Amino acid sequence: MSTKSFTLSLIILLATITSVAAIASRGNPVVVATNLENIPMEIAGFKATEDFFPESVYKELNADKHVYRHYRSADGRQVDLYIGYYGTAKGGRTGHNPYACLPGAGWGIVQARKVRLTAHSLQFTKYYPNSVYVNYVLARKGDAYNAVVHWYLSAGSKVLKSGIDRNIQRFIGRILYNRNDDAFVRISALSGEAQVKEAELLVKSFAQDVLELLPKYWPVEE
Repeated sequence: MSTKSFTLSLIILLATITSVAAIASRGNPVVVATNLENIPMEIAGFKATEDFFPESVYKELNADKHVYRHYRSADGRQVDLYIGYYGTAKGGRTGHNPYACLPGAGWGIVQARKVRLTAHSLQFTKYYPNSVYVNYVLARKGDAYNAVVHWYLSAGSKVLKSGIDRNIQRFIGRILYNRNDDAFVRISALSGEAQVKEAELLVKSFAQDVLELLPKYWPVEE
């Protein structure tokens, strides 16, 4: 190795060590305002009621904040919203995985694919100018069908579809902003076989509305 190459490698190594030490010395920020509980109880004409899981479920999920609601329209349609938020101190990630949790609850997965959510308002375009892709799952248990869209969200408006996306975003967020918090968002609707397409359209439309709101109600860390 030439002297020039050795010197360059040494500089890079020292810069890396210095950066890692600087990041470690900053410590973890703490959640000072969860905010997600302030998401409106009425969205697009659907009015919500709060719901809760058994305490054992909360212990297993170990989130900093949970939001679990059932939104119903005047004509009887229902869509369910769950958000689990994990601050930087908890590593900004959840072990919740619908591809494991749904079968674990007796649901068989019929479809699993990515779906595109396009801009339907100026507010949506402000945060997601190029539209976004989220995960769609259709599951079945007996005669019941469960249409589910889900995604991970970081920094209030960064939609992440997979674990790889999350790891990259967590690394960037930790380096630049000293935070790598994120949330798991799930929207679902039950239906019969004949209403599966209607349920898919419902959860996708509701997801667009929720995506508009999340940046405004994203938690604060200091």
